[in-house]
Amino acid sequence: MTQRDPDHVRGALVGWVSAALALLLVAGVAGWQLGWFEDLLGDDTAQPADPAQVAPPPEVDVPPVRRPRAVATTADGGVRLDAAEVEAAVTGYLTDRDLGRDVLAAVAPLEGNSDGFSFASSASVLGIPASTTKVVTSAVALFLLGPDHVFETTTVLERGGGTPRLVLVGGGDPFLLSSPQAQWGTSTAATYAPPKADVVTLARQTAKALRADGVRRVRLGYDDSLFSGPTENPHWRADYIPDDVVSPITSLWVDEGRDPIGYGRVSDPSLTAAAVFADALAAAGIEVVDAPVATVADRAADEVASVSSAPLAQIVQRVLEVSDNEASEVLLRHIGIADQGDGSFAGGQTAVERVLRANGIDLRGSVLYDGSGLSRENQMSPHLLVDVIRWAASDQQPDLRAVVTSLPVAGFTGSLADRFDQGPTDGPGRVRAKTGTLTNVTSLAGIAVDLDGSLLVFAMIADRVRPSRSGLAEVAMDNAASSLGACHCAR
Repeated sequence: MTQRDPDHVRGALVGWVSAALALLLVAGVAGWQLGWFEDLLGDDTAQPADPAQVAPPPEVDVPPVRRPRAVATTADGGVRLDAAEVEAAVTGYLTDRDLGRDVLAAVAPLEGNSDGFSFASSASVLGIPASTTKVVTSAVALFLLGPDHVFETTTVLERGGGTPRLVLVGGGDPFLLSSPQAQWGTSTAATYAPPKADVVTLARQTAKALRADGVRRVRLGYDDSLFSGPTENPHWRADYIPDDVVSPITSLWVDEGRDPIGYGRVSDPSLTAAAVFADALAAAGIEVVDAPVATVADRAADEVASVSSAPLAQIVQRVLEVSDNEASEVLLRHIGIADQGDGSFAGGQTAVERVLRANGIDLRGSVLYDGSGLSRENQMSPHLLVDVIRWAASDQQPDLRAVVTSLPVAGFTGSLADRFDQGPTDGPGRVRAKTGTLTNVTSLAGIAVDLDGSLLVFAMIADRVRPSRSGLAEVAMDNAASSLGACHCAR
Protein backbone atom coordinates (compact mmCIF):
# COMPACT_ATOMS: atom_id res chain seq x y z
CA MET A 1 0.00 0.00 0.00
CA THR A 2 1.39 3.43 -0.89
CA GLN A 3 1.81 6.15 1.71
CA ARG A 4 -0.41 9.20 1.67
CA ASP A 5 1.10 12.10 -0.21
CA PRO A 6 1.21 15.27 1.98
CA ASP A 7 0.48 17.38 -1.12
CA HIS A 8 -2.68 15.37 -1.68
CA VAL A 9 -3.73 15.92 1.93
CA ARG A 10 -3.18 19.64 1.59
CA GLY A 11 -5.01 19.56 -1.74
CA ALA A 12 -7.97 17.84 -0.11
CA LEU A 13 -8.07 20.49 2.65
CA VAL A 14 -8.01 23.27 0.08
CA GLY A 15 -10.79 21.50 -1.79
CA TRP A 16 -12.99 21.41 1.32
CA VAL A 17 -12.31 25.06 2.04
CA SER A 18 -13.13 25.99 -1.55
CA ALA A 19 -16.36 24.00 -1.41
CA ALA A 20 -17.37 25.72 1.83
CA LEU A 21 -16.66 29.12 0.32
CA ALA A 22 -18.72 28.22 -2.72
CA LEU A 23 -21.67 27.32 -0.48
CA LEU A 24 -21.29 30.61 1.40
CA LEU A 25 -21.27 32.50 -1.87
CA VAL A 26 -24.40 30.68 -3.07
CA ALA A 27 -26.12 31.47 0.24
CA GLY A 28 -25.11 35.10 -0.11
CA VAL A 29 -26.45 35.28 -3.64
CA ALA A 30 -29.72 33.66 -2.60
CA GLY A 31 -30.12 36.10 0.29
CA TRP A 32 -29.46 39.01 -2.03
CA GLN A 33 -31.93 37.76 -4.64
CA LEU A 34 -34.72 36.92 -2.21
CA GLY A 35 -34.41 40.06 -0.10
CA TRP A 36 -33.30 38.40 3.13
CA PHE A 37 -30.48 40.90 3.57
CA GLU A 38 -32.87 43.79 3.11
CA ASP A 39 -35.04 42.45 5.91
CA LEU A 40 -32.06 42.01 8.20
CA LEU A 41 -30.35 45.30 7.46
CA GLY A 42 -33.34 47.47 6.69
CA ASP A 43 -31.43 49.29 3.93
CA ASP A 44 -30.11 47.95 0.63
CA THR A 45 -28.22 51.03 -0.47
CA ALA A 46 -24.89 49.47 0.43
CA GLN A 47 -25.55 46.12 -1.23
CA PRO A 48 -23.58 45.25 -4.36
CA ALA A 49 -25.44 45.27 -7.66
CA ASP A 50 -23.80 42.01 -8.77
CA PRO A 51 -23.35 38.80 -6.73
CA ALA A 52 -19.82 38.56 -8.14
CA GLN A 53 -19.01 41.71 -6.16
CA VAL A 54 -19.90 40.12 -2.81
CA ALA A 55 -16.70 40.41 -0.79
CA PRO A 56 -15.38 37.33 1.02
CA PRO A 57 -14.52 37.52 4.72
CA PRO A 58 -11.35 39.60 5.23
CA GLU A 59 -9.30 36.64 6.45
CA VAL A 60 -10.03 34.53 3.33
CA ASP A 61 -8.11 34.97 0.09
CA VAL A 62 -10.17 33.75 -2.91
CA PRO A 63 -9.58 34.33 -6.61
CA PRO A 64 -11.83 36.74 -8.47
CA VAL A 65 -14.97 35.37 -10.11
CA ARG A 66 -14.32 34.58 -13.76
CA ARG A 67 -17.10 35.20 -16.22
CA PRO A 68 -17.14 32.50 -18.93
CA ARG A 69 -18.07 33.70 -22.36
CA ALA A 70 -20.81 31.99 -24.32
CA VAL A 71 -19.72 28.82 -26.09
CA ALA A 72 -21.38 29.84 -29.33
CA THR A 73 -24.13 31.93 -30.79
CA THR A 74 -27.39 30.30 -31.82
CA ALA A 75 -26.48 27.35 -34.02
CA ASP A 76 -27.29 27.51 -37.72
CA GLY A 77 -27.14 24.39 -39.85
CA GLY A 78 -28.18 25.92 -43.18
CA VAL A 79 -25.07 27.90 -44.04
CA ARG A 80 -22.67 28.10 -46.98
CA LEU A 81 -19.15 26.98 -46.33
CA ASP A 82 -16.30 29.36 -46.92
CA ALA A 83 -13.98 26.82 -48.55
CA ALA A 84 -10.93 29.03 -48.13
CA GLU A 85 -11.54 29.40 -44.38
CA VAL A 86 -12.10 25.65 -43.95
CA GLU A 87 -8.95 24.88 -45.89
CA ALA A 88 -6.94 27.37 -43.85
CA ALA A 89 -8.30 25.90 -40.63
CA VAL A 90 -7.70 22.19 -41.21
CA THR A 91 -5.02 21.72 -43.85
CA GLY A 92 -2.05 22.40 -41.60
CA TYR A 93 -3.19 19.70 -39.20
CA LEU A 94 -4.24 17.17 -41.86
CA THR A 95 -0.84 17.43 -43.52
CA ASP A 96 0.93 16.65 -40.24
CA ARG A 97 3.47 13.92 -40.97
CA ASP A 98 2.25 11.93 -37.97
CA LEU A 99 -0.98 11.17 -39.86
CA GLY A 100 0.92 9.37 -42.60
CA ARG A 101 0.62 9.50 -46.36
CA ASP A 102 -3.05 8.61 -46.78
CA VAL A 103 -5.41 11.14 -45.21
CA LEU A 104 -8.97 11.85 -46.30
CA ALA A 105 -11.42 14.45 -45.01
CA ALA A 106 -14.78 15.97 -45.86
CA VAL A 107 -16.62 18.94 -44.33
CA ALA A 108 -20.16 20.14 -45.12
CA PRO A 109 -22.93 22.23 -43.55
CA LEU A 110 -25.35 20.24 -41.43
CA GLU A 111 -28.29 21.25 -43.62
CA GLY A 112 -28.99 22.35 -47.16
CA ASN A 113 -27.30 21.72 -50.48
CA SER A 114 -24.24 23.90 -50.08
CA ASP A 115 -21.04 22.51 -51.54
CA GLY A 116 -18.73 20.78 -49.10
CA PHE A 117 -14.98 20.71 -48.65
CA SER A 118 -12.79 17.73 -49.54
CA PHE A 119 -9.22 16.89 -48.65
CA ALA A 120 -7.02 14.02 -49.84
CA SER A 121 -3.30 13.68 -49.33
CA SER A 122 -3.05 10.96 -51.99
CA ALA A 123 -5.03 9.56 -54.89
CA SER A 124 -7.17 7.49 -52.53
CA VAL A 125 -10.89 8.19 -52.23
CA LEU A 126 -11.65 5.44 -49.69
CA GLY A 127 -10.07 4.63 -46.35
CA ILE A 128 -10.41 2.21 -43.45
CA PRO A 129 -13.03 3.84 -41.21
CA ALA A 130 -12.42 1.81 -38.00
CA SER A 131 -15.06 2.51 -35.34
CA THR A 132 -16.66 5.46 -37.14
CA THR A 133 -18.49 2.58 -38.85
CA LYS A 134 -20.70 2.48 -35.74
CA VAL A 135 -22.30 5.75 -36.84
CA VAL A 136 -23.64 4.04 -39.96
CA THR A 137 -24.73 0.90 -38.09
CA SER A 138 -26.56 2.91 -35.43
CA ALA A 139 -28.37 5.11 -37.93
CA VAL A 140 -29.61 2.17 -40.01
CA ALA A 141 -30.70 0.23 -36.90
CA LEU A 142 -32.75 3.19 -35.67
CA PHE A 143 -34.25 3.67 -39.13
CA LEU A 144 -35.40 0.05 -39.40
CA LEU A 145 -36.40 -0.67 -35.80
CA GLY A 146 -37.22 2.70 -34.26
CA PRO A 147 -35.79 4.32 -31.12
CA ASP A 148 -38.28 2.64 -28.75
CA HIS A 149 -37.63 -0.92 -29.92
CA VAL A 150 -36.62 -3.40 -27.21
CA PHE A 151 -35.13 -6.88 -27.37
CA GLU A 152 -36.73 -9.59 -25.24
CA THR A 153 -35.18 -12.66 -23.66
CA THR A 154 -37.88 -15.22 -22.86
CA THR A 155 -38.51 -18.65 -21.40
CA VAL A 156 -41.06 -21.06 -22.86
CA LEU A 157 -42.30 -24.42 -21.57
CA GLU A 158 -42.62 -27.42 -23.86
CA ARG A 159 -44.90 -30.00 -22.29
CA GLY A 160 -44.95 -33.66 -23.15
CA GLY A 161 -44.26 -37.05 -21.73
CA GLY A 162 -42.05 -37.08 -18.67
CA THR A 163 -40.23 -34.01 -17.39
CA PRO A 164 -41.26 -30.84 -19.27
CA ARG A 165 -38.58 -28.89 -21.08
CA LEU A 166 -37.99 -25.24 -20.34
CA VAL A 167 -36.24 -23.32 -23.13
CA LEU A 168 -34.28 -20.11 -22.66
CA VAL A 169 -34.78 -18.15 -25.89
CA GLY A 170 -32.29 -15.46 -26.86
CA GLY A 171 -33.73 -12.31 -28.37
CA GLY A 172 -30.47 -10.60 -29.22
CA ASP A 173 -30.30 -8.30 -26.20
CA PRO A 174 -26.75 -6.90 -26.49
CA PHE A 175 -26.57 -5.87 -22.84
CA LEU A 176 -28.14 -8.88 -21.10
CA LEU A 177 -26.35 -9.40 -17.78
CA SER A 178 -25.44 -12.47 -15.74
CA SER A 179 -26.94 -10.87 -12.62
CA PRO A 180 -28.34 -7.53 -11.47
CA GLN A 181 -24.93 -6.73 -9.94
CA ALA A 182 -22.81 -7.77 -12.93
CA GLN A 183 -20.05 -5.45 -14.14
CA TRP A 184 -18.97 -5.58 -17.75
CA GLY A 185 -17.75 -3.59 -20.69
CA THR A 186 -15.24 -0.88 -21.35
CA SER A 187 -13.78 1.22 -18.55
CA THR A 188 -14.65 4.38 -20.47
CA ALA A 189 -17.17 6.36 -18.44
CA ALA A 190 -20.48 7.15 -20.13
CA THR A 191 -22.82 10.02 -19.33
CA TYR A 192 -25.70 7.56 -19.06
CA ALA A 193 -25.90 3.84 -18.30
CA PRO A 194 -29.05 2.30 -19.78
CA PRO A 195 -31.01 -0.14 -17.60
CA LYS A 196 -30.12 -3.75 -18.37
CA ALA A 197 -32.03 -7.01 -18.12
CA ASP A 198 -30.40 -10.04 -16.49
CA VAL A 199 -30.89 -13.80 -16.41
CA VAL A 200 -31.14 -14.04 -12.62
CA THR A 201 -34.23 -11.84 -12.64
CA LEU A 202 -35.59 -13.90 -15.52
CA ALA A 203 -34.91 -17.13 -13.60
CA ARG A 204 -36.76 -15.85 -10.54
CA GLN A 205 -39.76 -14.77 -12.59
CA THR A 206 -39.72 -18.10 -14.40
CA ALA A 207 -39.51 -20.10 -11.16
CA LYS A 208 -42.43 -18.20 -9.66
CA ALA A 209 -44.58 -18.88 -12.73
CA LEU A 210 -43.58 -22.57 -12.84
CA ARG A 211 -44.41 -23.14 -9.19
CA ALA A 212 -47.78 -21.50 -9.69
CA ASP A 213 -48.35 -23.99 -12.51
CA GLY A 214 -47.32 -26.92 -10.35
CA VAL A 215 -43.99 -27.48 -12.09
CA ARG A 216 -41.02 -28.18 -9.83
CA ARG A 217 -38.67 -30.04 -12.15
CA VAL A 218 -37.55 -29.26 -15.73
CA ARG A 219 -35.07 -30.15 -18.41
CA LEU A 220 -33.37 -27.05 -19.81
CA GLY A 221 -32.71 -26.10 -23.41
CA TYR A 222 -31.39 -22.89 -24.90
CA ASP A 223 -32.25 -21.35 -28.26
CA ASP A 224 -29.88 -18.93 -29.98
CA SER A 225 -31.25 -19.49 -33.48
CA LEU A 226 -32.35 -15.87 -34.00
CA PHE A 227 -28.96 -15.10 -35.54
CA SER A 228 -27.68 -17.22 -38.40
CA GLY A 229 -24.32 -17.80 -40.03
CA PRO A 230 -20.93 -17.86 -38.31
CA THR A 231 -20.42 -16.28 -34.90
CA GLU A 232 -17.08 -14.92 -36.12
CA ASN A 233 -16.98 -12.48 -39.02
CA PRO A 234 -14.88 -13.95 -41.85
CA HIS A 235 -13.58 -10.46 -42.62
CA TRP A 236 -12.00 -10.08 -39.18
CA ARG A 237 -8.43 -10.93 -38.43
CA ALA A 238 -8.10 -14.59 -37.46
CA ASP A 239 -6.70 -13.74 -34.02
CA TYR A 240 -9.56 -11.48 -32.88
CA ILE A 241 -11.59 -14.24 -31.20
CA PRO A 242 -8.65 -16.26 -29.78
CA ASP A 243 -7.01 -13.11 -28.43
CA ASP A 244 -10.22 -11.86 -26.78
CA VAL A 245 -10.45 -8.76 -28.95
CA VAL A 246 -14.15 -9.44 -29.50
CA SER A 247 -16.65 -12.09 -28.43
CA PRO A 248 -18.34 -14.59 -30.73
CA ILE A 249 -21.60 -12.91 -31.75
CA THR A 250 -24.76 -14.77 -30.70
CA SER A 251 -28.37 -13.86 -29.93
CA LEU A 252 -28.03 -15.27 -26.40
CA TRP A 253 -25.22 -14.25 -24.10
CA VAL A 254 -24.53 -12.56 -20.80
CA ASP A 255 -22.05 -9.75 -20.11
CA GLU A 256 -21.37 -9.44 -23.86
CA GLY A 257 -19.75 -12.85 -23.98
CA ARG A 258 -17.40 -12.23 -21.07
CA ASP A 259 -16.75 -14.84 -18.41
CA PRO A 260 -19.15 -13.98 -15.53
CA ILE A 261 -16.80 -15.44 -12.91
CA GLY A 262 -13.40 -14.78 -14.44
CA TYR A 263 -11.51 -12.74 -17.02
CA GLY A 264 -11.64 -12.60 -20.78
CA ARG A 265 -14.32 -13.90 -23.10
CA VAL A 266 -15.91 -17.33 -23.34
CA SER A 267 -15.79 -19.56 -26.41
CA ASP A 268 -19.52 -20.38 -26.35
CA PRO A 269 -21.51 -17.39 -25.02
CA SER A 270 -24.89 -19.09 -25.52
CA LEU A 271 -23.97 -22.15 -23.45
CA THR A 272 -22.46 -19.93 -20.74
CA ALA A 273 -25.66 -17.88 -20.54
CA ALA A 274 -27.72 -21.07 -20.24
CA ALA A 275 -25.46 -22.41 -17.47
CA VAL A 276 -25.76 -19.17 -15.49
CA PHE A 277 -29.52 -19.25 -15.96
CA ALA A 278 -29.68 -22.91 -14.83
CA ASP A 279 -27.84 -22.09 -11.59
CA ALA A 280 -30.18 -19.17 -10.92
CA LEU A 281 -33.23 -21.32 -11.65
CA ALA A 282 -32.04 -23.97 -9.20
CA ALA A 283 -31.38 -21.29 -6.58
CA ALA A 284 -34.98 -20.14 -7.10
CA GLY A 285 -36.29 -23.60 -6.22
CA ILE A 286 -36.70 -25.35 -9.58
CA GLU A 287 -34.77 -28.59 -10.08
CA VAL A 288 -32.89 -28.67 -13.39
CA VAL A 289 -32.37 -32.17 -14.78
CA ASP A 290 -29.12 -32.71 -16.68
CA ALA A 291 -27.04 -30.06 -18.43
CA PRO A 292 -28.53 -27.41 -20.76
CA VAL A 293 -28.73 -28.45 -24.42
CA ALA A 294 -28.93 -26.39 -27.60
CA THR A 295 -32.32 -26.55 -29.30
CA VAL A 296 -34.86 -24.56 -31.28
CA ALA A 297 -37.93 -23.78 -29.21
CA ASP A 298 -41.33 -25.03 -30.30
CA ARG A 299 -43.24 -22.01 -31.56
CA ALA A 300 -46.40 -23.40 -29.99
CA ALA A 301 -44.83 -23.56 -26.55
CA ASP A 302 -46.28 -21.40 -23.78
CA GLU A 303 -44.28 -18.36 -22.75
CA VAL A 304 -43.40 -18.46 -19.06
CA ALA A 305 -41.55 -15.18 -18.46
CA SER A 306 -39.53 -12.48 -20.20
CA VAL A 307 -37.20 -9.56 -19.59
CA SER A 308 -36.65 -6.62 -21.93
CA SER A 309 -33.64 -4.56 -22.90
CA ALA A 310 -33.40 -0.80 -22.76
CA PRO A 311 -34.91 1.03 -25.76
CA LEU A 312 -32.73 1.03 -28.85
CA ALA A 313 -32.03 4.77 -28.61
CA GLN A 314 -30.38 4.21 -25.22
CA ILE A 315 -28.40 1.25 -26.57
CA VAL A 316 -27.16 3.44 -29.43
CA GLN A 317 -26.08 6.09 -26.94
CA ARG A 318 -23.92 3.57 -25.12
CA VAL A 319 -22.54 2.13 -28.37
CA LEU A 320 -21.43 5.51 -29.68
CA GLU A 321 -20.19 7.00 -26.41
CA VAL A 322 -17.89 4.15 -25.47
CA SER A 323 -17.44 2.50 -28.91
CA ASP A 324 -18.95 -0.86 -27.95
CA ASN A 325 -17.86 -3.44 -30.54
CA GLU A 326 -20.01 -6.37 -29.41
CA ALA A 327 -23.22 -4.38 -29.14
CA SER A 328 -22.76 -2.84 -32.59
CA GLU A 329 -22.28 -6.29 -34.12
CA VAL A 330 -25.51 -7.46 -32.49
CA LEU A 331 -27.26 -4.43 -34.00
CA LEU A 332 -25.95 -5.38 -37.44
CA ARG A 333 -27.58 -8.82 -37.07
CA HIS A 334 -30.88 -7.18 -36.12
CA ILE A 335 -30.57 -4.94 -39.16
CA GLY A 336 -30.26 -8.04 -41.35
CA ILE A 337 -33.32 -9.66 -39.76
CA ALA A 338 -35.46 -6.53 -40.04
CA ASP A 339 -34.61 -5.81 -43.67
CA GLN A 340 -33.56 -9.12 -45.20
CA GLY A 341 -34.96 -11.77 -42.87
CA ASP A 342 -31.34 -12.88 -42.47
CA GLY A 343 -29.62 -12.50 -39.11
CA SER A 344 -26.10 -13.06 -40.43
CA PHE A 345 -23.18 -10.69 -40.98
CA ALA A 346 -23.85 -10.86 -44.72
CA GLY A 347 -27.55 -10.14 -44.23
CA GLY A 348 -26.72 -7.09 -42.18
CA GLN A 349 -24.22 -5.84 -44.75
CA THR A 350 -26.78 -6.17 -47.56
CA ALA A 351 -29.41 -4.40 -45.48
CA VAL A 352 -27.14 -1.46 -44.66
CA GLU A 353 -26.33 -0.87 -48.31
CA ARG A 354 -30.00 -1.11 -49.35
CA VAL A 355 -31.23 1.29 -46.65
CA LEU A 356 -28.59 3.90 -47.44
CA ARG A 357 -29.31 3.80 -51.16
CA ALA A 358 -33.06 3.92 -50.54
CA ASN A 359 -32.53 7.14 -48.58
CA GLY A 360 -30.54 8.78 -51.35
CA ILE A 361 -27.12 8.28 -49.75
CA ASP A 362 -24.40 7.55 -52.29
CA LEU A 363 -22.01 4.86 -51.04
CA ARG A 364 -19.28 6.31 -53.30
CA GLY A 365 -17.71 2.87 -53.61
CA SER A 366 -17.76 2.20 -49.84
CA VAL A 367 -17.98 -1.41 -48.67
CA LEU A 368 -18.68 -2.39 -45.05
CA TYR A 369 -18.32 -5.97 -43.86
CA ASP A 370 -19.21 -5.53 -40.20
CA GLY A 371 -21.05 -3.24 -37.81
CA SER A 372 -18.24 -2.25 -35.48
CA GLY A 373 -15.41 -1.27 -37.81
CA LEU A 374 -13.09 -4.01 -36.58
CA SER A 375 -12.63 -5.30 -40.12
CA ARG A 376 -9.62 -3.88 -41.90
CA GLU A 377 -11.32 -4.78 -45.17
CA ASN A 378 -13.94 -2.07 -44.68
CA GLN A 379 -13.50 0.81 -47.10
CA MET A 380 -15.40 4.05 -46.71
CA SER A 381 -15.52 7.51 -48.19
CA PRO A 382 -15.52 10.30 -45.60
CA HIS A 383 -18.36 11.82 -47.63
CA LEU A 384 -20.50 8.79 -46.76
CA LEU A 385 -20.00 9.46 -43.05
CA VAL A 386 -20.89 13.12 -43.56
CA ASP A 387 -24.02 12.17 -45.48
CA VAL A 388 -25.15 9.69 -42.81
CA ILE A 389 -24.76 12.26 -40.02
CA ARG A 390 -26.67 14.83 -42.08
CA TRP A 391 -29.38 12.20 -42.65
CA ALA A 392 -29.56 11.42 -38.92
CA ALA A 393 -29.87 15.14 -38.08
CA SER A 394 -32.57 15.81 -40.66
CA ASP A 395 -35.95 17.08 -39.49
CA GLN A 396 -37.46 14.36 -41.67
CA GLN A 397 -35.77 11.62 -39.60
CA PRO A 398 -36.57 12.29 -35.92
CA ASP A 399 -36.17 8.60 -35.08
CA LEU A 400 -32.46 8.84 -35.94
CA ARG A 401 -31.72 11.78 -33.66
CA ALA A 402 -29.98 9.59 -31.07
CA VAL A 403 -27.06 9.22 -33.49
CA VAL A 404 -26.30 12.93 -33.19
CA THR A 405 -27.09 13.40 -29.51
CA SER A 406 -25.01 10.35 -28.51
CA LEU A 407 -21.75 11.52 -30.09
CA PRO A 408 -19.09 12.14 -27.41
CA VAL A 409 -18.36 15.78 -26.58
CA ALA A 410 -14.75 16.73 -27.24
CA GLY A 411 -12.82 17.01 -24.02
CA PHE A 412 -15.76 16.06 -21.82
CA THR A 413 -17.57 12.76 -22.41
CA GLY A 414 -17.18 9.16 -23.53
CA SER A 415 -14.25 8.24 -25.73
CA LEU A 416 -13.31 11.94 -26.08
CA ALA A 417 -13.20 12.71 -22.35
CA ASP A 418 -9.39 12.78 -22.21
CA ARG A 419 -8.74 14.17 -25.69
CA PHE A 420 -8.79 17.56 -27.47
CA ASP A 421 -6.45 19.15 -24.92
CA GLN A 422 -3.59 20.24 -27.19
CA GLY A 423 -5.16 22.05 -30.14
CA PRO A 424 -7.15 25.26 -30.62
CA THR A 425 -8.67 26.14 -27.26
CA ASP A 426 -12.08 26.78 -28.78
CA GLY A 427 -12.38 23.14 -29.88
CA PRO A 428 -13.35 21.40 -26.62
CA GLY A 429 -17.10 21.62 -26.11
CA ARG A 430 -17.72 22.74 -29.69
CA VAL A 431 -17.07 19.37 -31.29
CA ARG A 432 -19.00 16.10 -30.95
CA ALA A 433 -17.49 13.10 -32.70
CA LYS A 434 -17.22 9.34 -32.96
CA THR A 435 -13.68 8.03 -32.72
CA GLY A 436 -12.06 5.26 -34.73
CA THR A 437 -8.85 3.43 -33.87
CA LEU A 438 -7.10 0.40 -35.31
CA THR A 439 -3.43 -0.35 -35.79
CA ASN A 440 -2.25 2.18 -38.44
CA VAL A 441 -5.71 3.84 -38.45
CA THR A 442 -7.22 6.86 -36.73
CA SER A 443 -10.50 8.50 -37.68
CA LEU A 444 -13.13 10.98 -36.47
CA ALA A 445 -16.63 11.82 -37.65
CA GLY A 446 -19.05 14.26 -36.12
CA ILE A 447 -20.33 17.82 -35.80
CA ALA A 448 -18.59 21.11 -34.99
CA VAL A 449 -20.02 24.51 -34.08
CA ASP A 450 -17.78 27.30 -35.37
CA LEU A 451 -17.28 30.72 -33.77
CA ASP A 452 -20.31 32.13 -35.61
CA GLY A 453 -22.61 29.30 -34.54
CA SER A 454 -22.48 27.54 -37.93
CA LEU A 455 -23.07 23.79 -37.70
CA LEU A 456 -20.55 21.78 -39.70
CA VAL A 457 -20.36 18.04 -40.29
CA PHE A 458 -16.96 16.46 -40.80
CA ALA A 459 -15.25 13.11 -41.29
CA MET A 460 -11.51 12.41 -41.26
CA ILE A 461 -9.68 9.15 -41.96
CA ALA A 462 -5.96 8.35 -41.85
CA ASP A 463 -5.11 4.69 -42.49
CA ARG A 464 -1.34 4.66 -42.98
CA VAL A 465 -0.29 5.84 -39.56
CA ARG A 466 2.96 4.43 -38.25
CA PRO A 467 2.27 2.50 -35.04
CA SER A 468 4.98 4.45 -33.26
CA ARG A 469 3.20 7.70 -34.17
CA SER A 470 -0.38 6.62 -33.37
CA GLY A 471 -0.73 8.86 -30.32
CA LEU A 472 0.62 11.89 -32.15
CA ALA A 473 -1.61 11.13 -35.13
CA GLU A 474 -4.62 11.10 -32.87
CA VAL A 475 -3.63 14.52 -31.52
CA ALA A 476 -3.19 15.90 -35.04
CA MET A 477 -6.64 14.73 -36.06
CA ASP A 478 -8.19 16.08 -32.86
CA ASN A 479 -6.56 19.41 -33.63
CA ALA A 480 -8.01 19.41 -37.14
CA ALA A 481 -11.49 18.89 -35.73
CA SER A 482 -10.88 21.54 -33.05
CA SER A 483 -9.91 24.01 -35.75
CA LEU A 484 -13.45 23.80 -37.15
CA GLY A 485 -14.79 24.95 -33.80
CA ALA A 486 -12.26 27.78 -33.73
CA CYS A 487 -12.83 29.23 -37.20
CA HIS A 488 -15.27 31.47 -39.05
CA CYS A 489 -15.97 28.76 -41.62
CA ALA A 490 -19.21 29.93 -43.20
CA ARG A 491 -20.28 32.93 -45.21
